[in-house]
Amino acid sequence: MSDASTPIRTPSLVTSGDGGPNLDLQDEGQSGDPSAFRGLGYEPDGVDNGAYDPAAFQGLDFYRIDDLLTDDEKAHRDRVRAYVTEAVLPVIEQHAQALTFPMATARDLASMGVIGPTIPTEYGGLGASSVTYGLMMQEVERADSGLRSFCSVMGSLVMYPIYTYGSEEQKRHWLPRLATAEAIGCFALTEPNVGSNPGAMQTRAVRDGDDYILSGHKRWSTNASIADVAVVWAKDDEGEVRGFLVETDLPGVSTPRIMDKWSLRAAVTSEVVLDEVRVPASAMLPNVKGLKGPLSCLTQARYGIAWGVIGAALSCYDAALQHTTSRVQFGKPIAGFQLVQNHIADMLAEITKAQLVGWRLGRMKDEGTMRPAHVSLAKRDNVRTALAVARQSRQLLGGNGVLGIYPVMRHMANLESVVTYEGTDEVHTLVLGMEATGINAFS
Repeated sequence: MSDASTPIRTPSLVTSGDGGPNLDLQDEGQSGDPSAFRGLGYEPDGVDNGAYDPAAFQGLDFYRIDDLLTDDEKAHRDRVRAYVTEAVLPVIEQHAQALTFPMATARDLASMGVIGPTIPTEYGGLGASSVTYGLMMQEVERADSGLRSFCSVMGSLVMYPIYTYGSEEQKRHWLPRLATAEAIGCFALTEPNVGSNPGAMQTRAVRDGDDYILSGHKRWSTNASIADVAVVWAKDDEGEVRGFLVETDLPGVSTPRIMDKWSLRAAVTSEVVLDEVRVPASAMLPNVKGLKGPLSCLTQARYGIAWGVIGAALSCYDAALQHTTSRVQFGKPIAGFQLVQNHIADMLAEITKAQLVGWRLGRMKDEGTMRPAHVSLAKRDNVRTALAVARQSRQLLGGNGVLGIYPVMRHMANLESVVTYEGTDEVHTLVLGMEATGINAFS
């Protein structure tokens, strides 16, 4: 969709009493106090950060990609960028350290149209272009992959299937509430014993009169423990995969949170357990059956990931550039040494290529020429780039690179999840191999 006249939304910033951003560490009965980080090795007032200033971020546009963007696309990006810099970067490390989710931040982002921006305005979206959506995901992931995961799940894995495959009643009931984060949604496809082969799912939907009874166990579902509705994929009596909108307060639904994780710590990661959950037939998404449903959702999510990880790479690159140009060793900034410049040049080049891939993919998406294999290349290669940039940045920062005053180690750990979810690197490699040769090597 074109976003030639999409409205620019500004959040009502949630602030603390002193006018600064609200840390908002409340989550499921947990509370966070910044002073608690004194005992966790997070000492923002006592560690020399090598003149690193996240607010000094200027972006990277070596190939003048801004010249290829519309004014609206740049305006939406710049609004999200400013908000992330002002309100998210000062607190996101604390959330990751405390394993808490910044719900107030998520709702601020929703008020800016970041949740499902390509959805038409009549359902609460912006009717924005796919490039606008990608740029928004880039800026959100510049803060944290977990926060971007929240946005991706809400827009691509919950709102997209409702908009594309839902009834008019389902669209009217859920989409406007999801767009504002009044309602939270999650996506339930992966199972403990079923990952890259979703056709082998064991979750069942058995018809019982005017209802369906759902039984099964889903895992790695972002947002589930805080969700109001889950998009659950299950096999019906004929063995067809169908999607259901399952409200999480129904009897038999439980969403235990996965706490023991070193990655995506600022996101809510959960299981979805369905113990003979009765839902009306009207809860089924009526306009899709088979694996086309969940796989098309994953294509949308992978598109957002391909853009989002550029933000993580930009954050790491910026930290490395600031550090190496200000840290003096042997009488000059370490950026003046050839081996350091080799790393900087590599990061600049790889990020630039990732940006070009994202921009072109977005234009193809809006033109209707994008295919899943195009998304596989972008997701695979841009995540590879982001991981490589994070590792190079950590190396250039030396020992300080593992500290929370820099974002690099958190990005690196987050990206270890991103490289796996929504299709592993290997799965996307096989997609590209089949595209090139015409031969299916999956089995």
